[in-house]
Parts: sequence; structure tokens; C-alpha cells
Amino acid sequence: MSVLVVGISHNSAPVSLLERVALDADGVHKLVHDAASCEHVTEATVISTCNRLEIYADVDRFHGSVEEVSRLLVQRAGETAEAMLPHLYVHYDDGAVSHLFQVAAGLDSMAVGEGQILGQTREALRLGQELGTVGSGLNTLFQQALRVGKRSRAETDIDRAAPSLVTAALERSGAAVGEVAGKRVVVVGAGAMAGLSTATVSRLGAAHVTVVNRTAGNADRLAGQYGARPAPLAQLPAELAQADIVITCTGATGVLVTTDMVREARPDGRPLALIDLALPHDVDPGVADLPGVTLINLAELAEELRTSVTGQEVGNVRRIVAQEVAAFLSARRQASVTPTVVALRSMATSVVDAEMERLAGRLPDLDEDSRAEVLQAVRRVADKLLHQPTVRVRELANETGAVSYAAALAELFALDPEAVDAVTRPEGLE
Repeated sequence: MSVLVVGISHNSAPVSLLERVALDADGVHKLVHDAASCEHVTEATVISTCNRLEIYADVDRFHGSVEEVSRLLVQRAGETAEAMLPHLYVHYDDGAVSHLFQVAAGLDSMAVGEGQILGQTREALRLGQELGTVGSGLNTLFQQALRVGKRSRAETDIDRAAPSLVTAALERSGAAVGEVAGKRVVVVGAGAMAGLSTATVSRLGAAHVTVVNRTAGNADRLAGQYGARPAPLAQLPAELAQADIVITCTGATGVLVTTDMVREARPDGRPLALIDLALPHDVDPGVADLPGVTLINLAELAEELRTSVTGQEVGNVRRIVAQEVAAFLSARRQASVTPTVVALRSMATSVVDAEMERLAGRLPDLDEDSRAEVLQAVRRVADKLLHQPTVRVRELANETGAVSYAAALAELFALDPEAVDAVTRPEGLE
């Protein structure tokens, strides 16, 4: 198993470029299928959030696969390769494992330590399983990444120390409209970020919360969880006229809140905080020029959130991630020699059986008890001869370097490659 990650995120690209690669649910499904269809890819899935798009693939070779997978992101950005490639990052094998564990732990998030990424990582695994593009390799990797994320949050205070995007944005909006308590808040959208927004403003004591969404059922569901009022998207202009704070997070492909819409809804210039947490953006940037309007978006929040968590908490999580990466890689390296060890022991068993048949031909009068004693003695000799090599090959597998001790063992004992491959071949696959 060799894992390849090709991605783009807030750490590597401006928000304007992230907007161009942002995908809806159908787009994510298509990207997973396209990645899995690449020539050198055996498994694939995608982590897609408001500030990252990453393709995870199990590949049989690096060169070729990285070009194919990178091309998928270049095409979705509508940019030339020369313009896009400087904003992509690539992690391979051990580096890919480390990157995913850091992502799941929240170390790579815009709001360091935020917990939403754990659910998004889980969704990537679920989607790959549902589409049949995730096999045992990525399944094991993602399951372990989820455990790392949970451990990081259970053993440190990083999730409590880190503000969410919503909390950070509301703190910034306070200078324009004051505290959330007692205010009229409109949340546009009904996804995970909208749910977090609705929960946050409800907890902070908003007087009235309205959930606006294109799909009435989704608006009803989210509003019902927090005692809010649902409203259709067509009612958005009227809601703008009454609101103190508007939080948008729909992931729609076009602008929902236009400058003209806000100008008509707020002709008197009363204070209004517009918090745009969507990619692509939901709010026309031109609204910032209107009197009384304060626009807060992801680009403005990025730098502030990078420094919001204490170095001590980040250090604690980094130590956990380092431990988990080392343990995972060690287990994977030891597992990689298992087929060779099994094939070696299988060969020894075949040799013992063949010699016992030859003995039976030479000593046809040998009684069963004597035959059993000879068989046990020969098996003990074979086991003792193989014990040290098989123990050492597992130990040496943990050492870094270019030497493949499993390959050396297979070469020394002239093991049939087909016999080694058969140990890990899925049942029924020829």
C-alpha cells in the first residue's frame, strides 16, 4: 500500500482560488470516481471542506499517479497547470499518513483544533465505502486517523482552546452590532456549518433565529432542533431587512446576497453584520461599501485563526500525532513482511511433507508411533531454523532505509513470488 495525497487548502492557495475548486455533493462524487478511474490508482476518496479539497489514493506507483491525480484538480480550477501547480501540495506514503493524521487532529485547519474536520474526515471514508472506491488500505488508514483525532481531543484541550469559524466571526462582528444576545440572527443554509452557526447563536442568547434554505424540509429540520423559525430562500430579502446578523454558509455556486438586495433591504443604513463562511462566497463583496454594513469572510478570518490556539496545546497534539504515525508505520511495515514469512513457513511445511513421503517409501515397515516421532522431530528442526530469520525480519522491517528485508528473505530462500502474493490476494480473486 502506497498512499498519495494531492490537495489544495487555505495553507497553499488564496480564497479566490479555493472558490474555483469548491464542489457540491455531486461534484465530490464525480471527483472520487474520476480519481478511482486513474490508471495507477487502486482506491480513492476525497476530503472536501470550505477551505480544503484533497484526493487520497492508494497507488501502485508514484510517477504517473501524481500526474493523473493532480490533473483532476487543475481541470476543476479552470486554470493552466502552470498557474495551478504552485498551489497544490503532494504527500506520499509515510508523509501522506502523517498529513491525514494532522488533518484529523485539527492541526491543519484554518481554526486550529476545530472539531468539524473530524466529521468531514469520517464523511470522506463513508463516501468512499458507499461508492466502492475505498478498500482495505484506505479504510484502515482513515479508521486510524479518526481514532487519532478523537484521542487528540480527549487528551488535550485543543478543541476547547480553539474558536470555531463561527465563534471567531461573531467576535469580530461585535464591534459593529454588539453581542449576539438579544439580536435577530438569520442563518442561510442547512448543512454542517449552518448547524454549527445556529447552535452557536442560540447558545449565545440570540433573541430570534431564522434558518433560510432553498429546501424547506432541511430548513424545518435544522430550525426545529434549536427552536428557530424556518423560512424559504425567496424570503431572504425580507429577512435581511429585519436582521442584525446574517450568517451565510450554503456552498451554492452563485452569489445569493447581492449588493442591490442589501441596499434595498437597508435603505436607512442601520448596522448589519454579514458573515460569509461559504466557498464559493454567498455574499457579493461589494456590500462592504454600503453604509452600516460590515462584511466578514473567510479570507479575513484566516490569519487571525492561525494564532488563536496556544503553542502548548498544539505541541501536545503534535506529540500525539507523532506517536500515532510512528505506531501506524511500524505496524504497516511489520504487516508488509507477513506474506513472505507465511510463504517461507509454507515452503518449509512442503519440504517436511515431501521428506516424510520419501521416508515412508524407504522404510515401509516404520510403525505409526515412530513415524509420528520422526515427523515431530523434523518439524521442530524446521521451526528452529526459521524462527530467528522470521523474528529478525519483523524487527528489521521497523528500521528505515532502502533495504527490503522481506525481499531479501524471499530471494535467499528462492520463494515463488506467486506464493507470496497469494497470501494477501482477496478471496476469489485470480
